[in-house]
Amino acid sequence: MVVTISVKGGGLMPYSTDAELPEPVRKNLPAHAREIYRDAFNHAWDEYADPGKRRKGTSREETAHRVAWAAIKKLYEKVGDRWVKRKD
Repeated sequence: MVVTISVKGGGLMPYSTDAELPEPVRKNLPAHAREIYRDAFNHAWDEYADPGKRRKGTSREETAHRVAWAAIKKLYEKVGDRWVKRKD
């Protein structure tokens, strides 16, 4: 998967808008969940820039996607073919 990198405020930010998110994220997650995904991905992208902070053998991008999905799963769950906010 290729991540679109854009320059915003002089720094690199992988996703600055929902339109830049991977297609499965854009098409399957509700708006609030997409915002969580984007924020978590971008934070993890910065946090795990140093390979020493990542699990051995994982890329910066893979790590950021895993962090983003983990953030989604804390507040949302998949019911059938839809992602819905958790009730607990």
